Amino acid sequence: MKELLRSNDPTVIAFATVLLNGENIECFEVDSNMSILEGSLGIIPRRILVPADDYDRAVRIMKDNQIDLE
Repeated sequence: MKELLRSNDPTVIAFATVLLNGENIECFEVDSNMSILEGSLGIIPRRILVPADDYDRAVRIMKDNQIDLE
């Protein structure tokens, strides 16, 4: 698994997840429990991981939809 995206914005995470699922790319959100523990202040970013084999395709999908990967 490779990190694709890191964001404090839950709408970006949700949108990216929907896009990846629509393209049949398995993705896994990590650090969501940590962001809940810190009180939803947005200090700890959530991350999306994708399989290494799908990483390049996932990057293209994010760029095509104007999602900043930083």
